[in-house]
Amino acid sequence: MTRPLTDVDVHLFNEGRHRRLHECLGAQVRDDTTWFTVWAPGAREVRVTGDFDGWGQGDHRLEPVGSSGLWTAEVPGAGPGDRYLYRVMGADGAVTERADPVAAASTEPPEIASRIAQLDYEWGDAEWMHGRGDRIAHEAPVSIYEVHLGSWGRHLAEGRRFANYRDMGDPLADHALAHGFTHVELLPIMEHPFYGSWGYQTLGYFAPTARYGDPGDLMAMIDRLHQREVGVILDWVPSHFPTDRHGLAVFDGTHLYEHADPRQGFHPDWSSAIFNYGRHEVRSFLLSSAISWLDRYHADGLRIDAVASMLYLDYSRREGEWIPNVFGGRENLEAITFLRELNEVVYEEFPDVATFAEESTAWPMVSRPTEIGGLGFGYKWDMGWMHDTLAYVERDPIHRRWHHDELTFRAIYAFTENYTLPLSHDEVVHGKGSLLGKMPGDDWQQFANLRLLYGYQWTQPGKKLLFMGGELAPRNEWHHDDTLDWSLHDVPAHAGVRRWLADLNRLYRDEPALHAGDCDPAGFSWVVGDDAEHSVFVYLRHDPRGEHRPVLVVVNATPAVHHNYRVGVPSEGPWREIANSDDVAYGGSGVVTSEPLETHPVDSHGQHQSILLTVPPLAVAILAPDAP
Repeated sequence: MTRPLTDVDVHLFNEGRHRRLHECLGAQVRDDTTWFTVWAPGAREVRVTGDFDGWGQGDHRLEPVGSSGLWTAEVPGAGPGDRYLYRVMGADGAVTERADPVAAASTEPPEIASRIAQLDYEWGDAEWMHGRGDRIAHEAPVSIYEVHLGSWGRHLAEGRRFANYRDMGDPLADHALAHGFTHVELLPIMEHPFYGSWGYQTLGYFAPTARYGDPGDLMAMIDRLHQREVGVILDWVPSHFPTDRHGLAVFDGTHLYEHADPRQGFHPDWSSAIFNYGRHEVRSFLLSSAISWLDRYHADGLRIDAVASMLYLDYSRREGEWIPNVFGGRENLEAITFLRELNEVVYEEFPDVATFAEESTAWPMVSRPTEIGGLGFGYKWDMGWMHDTLAYVERDPIHRRWHHDELTFRAIYAFTENYTLPLSHDEVVHGKGSLLGKMPGDDWQQFANLRLLYGYQWTQPGKKLLFMGGELAPRNEWHHDDTLDWSLHDVPAHAGVRRWLADLNRLYRDEPALHAGDCDPAGFSWVVGDDAEHSVFVYLRHDPRGEHRPVLVVVNATPAVHHNYRVGVPSEGPWREIANSDDVAYGGSGVVTSEPLETHPVDSHGQHQSILLTVPPLAVAILAPDAP
């Protein structure tokens, strides 16, 4: 039987240019035999053992593949479902049992064995795959529901049992569609030994966590979501990995995947190891991992975690705890090169997907093409918007007039990147409380403030992201060992938030002015940005192509109602309120305008026409010309 690893594979792997190690390394099933191939250049000996040999009864020694550092062996009788481990003897003679770094499946933690996977699956999402690029484009309405699968579908009444991937497909689609989301984003579902890391301490870079099922179950879930017209974005963590003894760290007795010097190879924030991006084989490993999720599992995008920690050599380090680059700077040149190559490879192979960078600094051109010096991501999370906006809405309304710039500042940089506006899991954990719990005032004001926050987020330029549970407006912060408080689903005040969010998503989808210019400076203009005294903000969203009507957004961040508030508008004729967070249907006080507002030939805010508004309290009112 011809081995799946060819001379070309070996050459590309050692050059750092292999993109599909998942097709030749790990456990590759061929008829009634399996080839095992692993990278361990520092090893004196490598053996594989598992269910197929009674865990040590056989003698399956891997042979070195020239000077490539790869070891391989054919094991007749080993097949799908079998568990296995490598026994790696380092240069010092010590033997450790290791999970397969390129395994396609694993056993459920705390077990550490890898599993030979059955990867045959008949996909039914051809229609989605054909048109998915248009659904995640810069001009499209992209609204993302961020999900931790373990706690979203957990059965607390059944011994805290996890739900299976396959069983979550339709319920997750039902919930996302009922609230108008276009995509779900899954916190890392790659295998991770510590459940409390939420997946961000990844060890199985090619294997979905067995907590929720096998690879076929995950394929079925994504397939079902696609058939229901819901896209799937996966969080992916190439920035660091945990140092569990069965994992990647010191894999063959040497610092193989990570830097040996702790000033480069140890992450002080997470007590984890940092990949050596300058090593060719490590780049092949990570590039292939990214491609495997897009290829095997039809993922529609990857959100890259902790990009800032990759870009800066001194990230979270004091003086003397880091090593400058060859030019004496703090930039991690090898990581920068890797990120650019990652995006080039992803978009070359899958031009209809998107990559998202979680990058929290002012690093320039994160979402600009590599050929002009950018990092090449499709989108960047706007962490500054998240920080400033939450700081603003957490203040008592009486103090907001002194912090007006926390909302207006974003307009200065809003189009320097292709932004996604996140209210993510990080904002509702570790004592930060829930979004509702952050809001000041009495019970009514807290809900009004939360509706205001969502209305502001959904009408600002940028794609949208909300962590699961935000639609339920819980008072308790999220915890991975629990599940969402579904009992709030139909409680009036909480249901009002859900309805408001669903209607915002509908409006965002149906009004091109609210999405077509998310990444185009022609898509936004201020009308009133300087009314700090009343804490009122008014802006226009535009369709940059000029084919659809503009949308006027009025934000009042105080409980005061403002009567006869004059606002300039760009066109003559009646304007109609098309959404208002103060509507009683959402739990508001009912200060709404049901009749069209006629324009007056009175100059205001640089326009020759204007309207007089009754501005609702702690609310967002959205208007548009009466004729669509």
